[in-house]
Amino acid sequence: MNTKILFCALVLCIGIGGGCGAARPSKYYQLTVPIDAAPPTGSAPYQVTLMLGPITSSHLYREDHIVYTGNGQDMGVYQYQRWAQPPTEMIGEVLLRDLRASDRFQAVYSWGSNVRGDYILRGRLYDFREISTSTLMGRVTFEMELRSARSGATVWTYFYTHDEPVAGKDVSAVVAALDQDVQRGVAGFRASLDQYFSAHPEANAPSK
Repeated sequence: MNTKILFCALVLCIGIGGGCGAARPSKYYQLTVPIDAAPPTGSAPYQVTLMLGPITSSHLYREDHIVYTGNGQDMGVYQYQRWAQPPTEMIGEVLLRDLRASDRFQAVYSWGSNVRGDYILRGRLYDFREISTSTLMGRVTFEMELRSARSGATVWTYFYTHDEPVAGKDVSAVVAALDQDVQRGVAGFRASLDQYFSAHPEANAPSK
């Protein structure tokens, strides 16, 4: 009798585990490439080659979790809502494709290629997260610097931080806000970099 009861209980547990214990499917999100990267009509590209190095950050943004924070200093991550790639890699790809699409430079390569560049672009990501306060926001903060490959000197820097309002209550609305925030930051980055080379004609001379 006891054996039968134990067997029935085991079958019941297996049935419950099969019906209710299935893993919850994860959702993945990615950033879009800015679409306003067309150069001004009649603009000649700068005769320089850029090398884009990897974007550095804390370990939170080198993983694929979507990060959120509240009013305090505590931070958390969504378990089943994730990025398709770590934010540092996604933003690096957006920057690379945006610079190439702008046609403002002779060439743009990612770090690690065998090509020798005139300038090296480096960046650091400080914030890429949901801010859950009285108003839901998406915060993006990053910094870029341009170094001369010949002298090693930093010749230009760009700092961006902005809180983008979230138009909704779910994670997809947070993702949309962060995506828009990144596009805004990348557009400002490109305009500032273009302004630097326009104001410094001597910096446009190719390496000899």
